[in-house]
Amino acid sequence: MRIIGGAGAFTRPAGDEQAHWTEQLRVPDLSVGTYSIVAGGTDTQTPHTEDEIYVVTAGRATLESGGERAPVEPGSVVYVPAGEAHRFTGITEDLVVLVVFAPAEESRAAQT
Repeated sequence: MRIIGGAGAFTRPAGDEQAHWTEQLRVPDLSVGTYSIVAGGTDTQTPHTEDEIYVVTAGRATLESGGERAPVEPGSVVYVPAGEAHRFTGITEDLVVLVVFAPAEESRAAQT
């Protein structure tokens, strides 16, 4: 067993950055991290080669993914399949998202 400290807690981005990513756990079959975006910030992420689960722990925004838009708030849980373009927009409160990648983030990218 391992307690994953800091997972799901807001981390203020450095300097003029608008988003911050911290990985808290990595094993071959999954990774866990926290993605923080300041209110009014821009999400510049690109599609991932792994499936993702997002668990919103704080803040409010809209998630655009696969041609759909959905509001997210604390308690929202969203699945985004590998390769699907997605991003958070309309971030009205500092957004904190616990992210679970399966397999571990960028592990499939290393195989290509």
